Amino acid sequence: MSTNFTTRGGRERAIISRHNAYATPFESVTVQFCKITIKQGAAALTSQRGEFGSRFGFIMAAAGSAVGLGNIWGFPTQAASNGGAAFVVVYLLLAFLLAYPVLMAELTLGRHAHGNMIAALAKVSRNGTQRGIGTLMGIVGIFTASLILSFYAIVSGWMIGFGAAYPLDALGATETATWLSEFGLSRNLMLMLIFMTLTMAVVAGGVEKGIERWSKRLMPALIVTLILLSLYVMTLEGAGKGLAVYLVPDLSKLWSTELVFNAMGAAFFSLSLGVGTMLIYGSYVSDEEHLPSLGVQVALVDVGIAVLAGFLILPAMYVAAERGVMIFNEAGGLLSEDTLIFVVLPALFDSMNETGTVLALAFFGLMSIAALTSSISMLEVPVSFLVERFQWGRLRAAFIATAIITAMSAAIVMNFDTLFGLVITVSTRYSQPLLGLALCVYAGWVWRRDVLLKELAKNEEATASTFFMRWWPWYVRFVCPAIIVTILARSIA
Repeated sequence: MSTNFTTRGGRERAIISRHNAYATPFESVTVQFCKITIKQGAAALTSQRGEFGSRFGFIMAAAGSAVGLGNIWGFPTQAASNGGAAFVVVYLLLAFLLAYPVLMAELTLGRHAHGNMIAALAKVSRNGTQRGIGTLMGIVGIFTASLILSFYAIVSGWMIGFGAAYPLDALGATETATWLSEFGLSRNLMLMLIFMTLTMAVVAGGVEKGIERWSKRLMPALIVTLILLSLYVMTLEGAGKGLAVYLVPDLSKLWSTELVFNAMGAAFFSLSLGVGTMLIYGSYVSDEEHLPSLGVQVALVDVGIAVLAGFLILPAMYVAAERGVMIFNEAGGLLSEDTLIFVVLPALFDSMNETGTVLALAFFGLMSIAALTSSISMLEVPVSFLVERFQWGRLRAAFIATAIITAMSAAIVMNFDTLFGLVITVSTRYSQPLLGLALCVYAGWVWRRDVLLKELAKNEEATASTFFMRWWPWYVRFVCPAIIVTILARSIA
């Protein structure tokens, strides 16, 4: 290849309901009429809001929301730097001790309200004060999701740019390829706008014909691409060293406080918790579905993809090292995730000629899919609010929400050094855990326990006697808030 992408991406590295039995016939008729009216009203609301048409569609959409860039590039390097398989074991444990219970809180609140975050927290509130706080938290959630998407769109645009640059360079369009792979104002703005347009196009299609349809296409494509890339990379010289780093546990770090804290944060953030995306998706789930099992399947797909990514990223890093690419910093640790994506892997692709072009296109295509499935859920948070609050059509709501977030993103691009890191810190390090804590408090303390259990036991009364139904309400009341407070405190410290 004539363009050396190893030297590109330098700036990108900065990212990173009971009726009385003695009722009169008239009363019975009245009650039946009211029930029919309520059902018709609910059906009309569902038709307006949308609903997932299949269990598979929901799982793919929810898992797509959870599987983002961090799962692909962040988890493997965190594992490698924190004891390899020891970190993976602790992460998997915490994913079901922390992330799954909080995920269930969001899904249950969402389906109970069949509405946005503000409507959900208001519906379970018992007095005006609780409703007021819930409204405030809902507003913060909508703003946080929008804020995260505003910087996420920039990084995702870079993925599109790098992915397009390689084949363009191979076709002789070297100048265009170089522009797409170099940090610059016009390039960042254009790629961000392209990514936001793609996100808006999916969300504007609605729940079933937009989000679900594309999630059922994109997620299988992501998984297949990830598997194929992993299999190929593991055939290359040096891959075995990366596999050893990933799969052989460093038992000396198993009880390390740093390892536990890092695994705790990875488990919480990997399921896209705390910003209302899972609550919104839960509001589109049919009352006929069994939520606990749905939540388990979403969690399994998400952590499965994160673990699978390790079989690609770490072997690829050591393959690059075998070819003379530096993968360690001065302290002897692996280079950070941003450097990995924008320096190490491009250097590897550059060293492989035509094969490298194919691998680069597949890899950055994989990263773009992961980014798009996450951004769809983030944009849906403000869009669902606009549709429900102002009775706007979905296209109008999607366009306005996209325009606002695009303006926010453009402001970050034009003030990159000042705003980019600040926005990431405020939205993910502080706001997201705080919102996760609020959702646990409302699910565990504000919401009446009998109503909560009734919601979970819909269409499966035997659920009330299961182990999950006995421990989860108490777990989300006491244990989850304690863990999230720990994460938040560590972020502040």
